[in-house]
Amino acid sequence: MNVTDLFTLLPLLILGGAAIVVMIVVAIHRSHILTLTLTLIGLALAFASLWWIAPEAPRQVTSLLVIDRYAIFYTGLVIAATFAVALLCYGYFERHPGNPEELYILLLLAALGSAVLVASSHFISFFLGLEILSVSLYAMNAYIRAWSLPLEAGIKYLILAASSAAFLLFGMALVYAELGTMDFAKIRELVTASPDLNRAVLLAGTALIITGFGFKLALVPFHLWTPDIYEGAPAPVTAFVATVSKGAMFALLLRYFYWSGTHHFGAVFLVFTIIAIASMIAGNILAMLQTNVKRILAYSSIAHMGYVLVAFQAGGQLAVQAVTFYLVAYFITIIGAFGVITMISDGDRDADSIEDYRGLFWRRPALAAVFTAMLLSLAGIPVTAGFVGKFYVISAGASSAIWLLVFVLIVTSVFGLYYYLRILVALYSGLAHEEAHAASGAAMVSSSSLAPALSISGGVVLAVLTILLVWVGVYPATLLNIIHSTVGLL
Repeated sequence: MNVTDLFTLLPLLILGGAAIVVMIVVAIHRSHILTLTLTLIGLALAFASLWWIAPEAPRQVTSLLVIDRYAIFYTGLVIAATFAVALLCYGYFERHPGNPEELYILLLLAALGSAVLVASSHFISFFLGLEILSVSLYAMNAYIRAWSLPLEAGIKYLILAASSAAFLLFGMALVYAELGTMDFAKIRELVTASPDLNRAVLLAGTALIITGFGFKLALVPFHLWTPDIYEGAPAPVTAFVATVSKGAMFALLLRYFYWSGTHHFGAVFLVFTIIAIASMIAGNILAMLQTNVKRILAYSSIAHMGYVLVAFQAGGQLAVQAVTFYLVAYFITIIGAFGVITMISDGDRDADSIEDYRGLFWRRPALAAVFTAMLLSLAGIPVTAGFVGKFYVISAGASSAIWLLVFVLIVTSVFGLYYYLRILVALYSGLAHEEAHAASGAAMVSSSSLAPALSISGGVVLAVLTILLVWVGVYPATLLNIIHSTVGLL
């Protein structure tokens, strides 16, 4: 490794250095605003460094990491999402007793692990990035020790991560035993040049790797952890798990299966097709049965990962671009949705029941409007980023004539309207006049208790996300051009 290699790794080095600086400062002097400021500075510098290293791309840094435009784009997406989550964390944890400063150390480390994932070209860097991300999320999910649900979420995520890591390691071992390499590109060369390979061993290893990916992406049938984690973790942490964690894993999924050539195996295509269909159907049906907003969004995320798999199955340059555009729209929408949950949650519990949102428009019209925009985007309604993303995915599927997947996507999207509309109805409904004066039960207590003072940082995040949501939905050309010139080169 030389100086140019180190320079190319500058975003990763800045993220790691920022975590160390924040840790030292917290040890010397505890200050929530100071910790947040240092975190934001570190993230901003890491984001700015992407432009500095862009002329060096693509560059292979040892056999472990490749810094190309694909990695730079996804690293920027990870850093930008982490920046938004950090701002949401400030207002949220200001309302909770205890010391919130260590959370930002974990947040920076999780972003570092995600950045390593999107730049990985080797099983070793793949696993190291995954463990840096997972270990940080253990503590982040359980950060509010005064509540029982976060602790439960942390333990369940620990079990999940251990299980998925075991599957991944066993799968990697089988692939290495058959091919003698852990480099993604060399796997493709050996598979193409050696027709006498033991395909049974290679397919078994690939199946175990798919299982590991399935756990991390919450795909059916590896999805059972998702609603409990979403419900139990603090709202801004859930936003991070739902976006950065899954986005980094999907970016790695694209690189591994396209670079290694295993996506062209007929059995692999069939498995992903079954998983995509099951995820779209089960995610939407189970979401329809929920009354908890965070659990609705959890099951909805399962369906959305199934939608992204439709584009993944299409293959080719259009598929990579469709997946990336959909993930960008998904990041904007989910962070915005959980941002609203974060803003109206108080120090006693998260606002996770549909009843907590009943009549929100009459109490907080701006928040209700933002939440409406995010839900409409998730449903794929025009003039939102979610509509363009879903249209792009359908186009990718149609271009490859995978009509079964396209049909299931369209039908299940219609089902998804039901549970989004349930939340929207609650937002704009209100108590009858006589009930508003007579009610003194739990509903009134809930409505009054979940009205904390709105944080400026959270308001700025929601305003920016709403503007991006509409802008990408109305004028997607700018984002499409950026994606075409970066990730299209995968």
